[in-house]
Amino acid sequence: MSVQQPTHEQMADIAEQLGMSLSPTQIEEYLALMVPTVAGYNALDKLPDGLPPVKYPRTPGYMPTAEENPLNAWYYKSKIEGAKNGKLKGKTFAIKDNICVAGVPMMNGSTTLQGYVPDVDATVVERILDAGGTILGKSHCELFCFSGGSHTGSLGPVHNPRKHGYSAGGSSSGSGALVASGEVDMSVGTDQGGSVRMPAAYCGIVGMKATHGLVPYTGLMPIEATVDHCGPITKNVADSALLLEVIAGYDGLDPRQINVKTDKYTQALDAGVKGLKIGIVKEGFLLPNAESDVNDLVLKGAALFKKLGVKVDEISVPVHGGAAQSVWSAIAHEGAMMQMMHGNGFGFNWKGLYLPGLMKAHEGWRNRADELSTTLKVTMLMGQFMLNQHQGQYYAKAQNLVRQMIAAYDAALNEYDLLLMPTVPIKASKIPGADASITESVARGLEMIGNTAPFDATGHPAIAIPCGYSDGLPASMMLIGKHWQESTIYRAASAFEKAFEGNVAPKKKSKK
Repeated sequence: MSVQQPTHEQMADIAEQLGMSLSPTQIEEYLALMVPTVAGYNALDKLPDGLPPVKYPRTPGYMPTAEENPLNAWYYKSKIEGAKNGKLKGKTFAIKDNICVAGVPMMNGSTTLQGYVPDVDATVVERILDAGGTILGKSHCELFCFSGGSHTGSLGPVHNPRKHGYSAGGSSSGSGALVASGEVDMSVGTDQGGSVRMPAAYCGIVGMKATHGLVPYTGLMPIEATVDHCGPITKNVADSALLLEVIAGYDGLDPRQINVKTDKYTQALDAGVKGLKIGIVKEGFLLPNAESDVNDLVLKGAALFKKLGVKVDEISVPVHGGAAQSVWSAIAHEGAMMQMMHGNGFGFNWKGLYLPGLMKAHEGWRNRADELSTTLKVTMLMGQFMLNQHQGQYYAKAQNLVRQMIAAYDAALNEYDLLLMPTVPIKASKIPGADASITESVARGLEMIGNTAPFDATGHPAIAIPCGYSDGLPASMMLIGKHWQESTIYRAASAFEKAFEGNVAPKKKSKK
């Protein structure tokens, strides 16, 4: 690849695009001034990309057959052995397919990215391997991670292992399904509107969205830097604490990481809940689509905390039922359009590790936009409209209001150690058919984000833990803590898990 000197016609078009009136003579003068700059770009082109080395051998692997992949949860299988010893020795992993694993294909759920092969390991991947973990492959995710359902990936829907034909949640759909089905011990997902916690909720497992910046996002395809999170999806709370302990911490390559505070999360697992106070946020139970059986199971979970000696009160955090969703929505629509789409995933104006190869591969969406999902299209159309009409003013206002949202949640967290509400207001819904309308497809992709999304904007840590079943499908309780206080969340979640006796999936009736 090289940079060509602009032609007169190209520069005339650019001048018009920028609202400049230039005469042919002026254009030629400007073109002459650009000659040394173009030479500088070509000198830059010959330099290496400055990417970190890959430490562990692997092969590209293969796409599994349908027989090997009954949930359609795998994208690629490729076994990578980590270090000989470490905290994760003996543990197997699926890596969400928006996370770079060097030499293994990555499509982030979209045919427009199919064929891209990363040349780096994401920091979280390297840390898992350094700790002795074994990666078994890449898990399917939703198209560019823009769905809370599991039906938008270009290669077909991911099925819930608890009930085939039902959503596994998204956007870390394959990650949730593979952990819940027992095909891997743990997975790593990403969360911008709930995409770690929602598949955990639908599949009846544990998903932790840690404080914004605690886990480095280096080597992952971003959506919007201010709401990008990465975190563990595991079978139980102990595994979640163990994995977070490995992947958390500053790496020097991610601008999201500011004054990062880590802890020994596994030490919190047996600390007990004596002296803790939990506030049940009533607004979290009042979403328009809330299902009564889900609310009841979450409230029973809260009652168990009382039995364990926790002080539990119902409280009100009005912003949660009001402005929080609107603020997140503006950031997601306009921010994602600018960074993920116009900015080829990475955008500009930050220091850290850029992936030029991924940026190049991702630019192809512009010629293949019809292949994008309904959930992404509605976001792009609305986001671009707002950018055209209001030039980012509402995005700016939303980012300013995030500070007020943080203050409102923090006010409650000054009185209580944790906040409690349903992770999602509903149980897993049926996967829409191939002939589903745009309206149905979008509804199934976004109907469950009401409680999860606000904490992506505020950056508070939040965990999804299973709290029972109804109609054969899991319900999930979410605990929210103070920034950098993941250990407090693990204290409570571990105590609940050990005391809870109702989290056994109903046995399937045998067919006669």
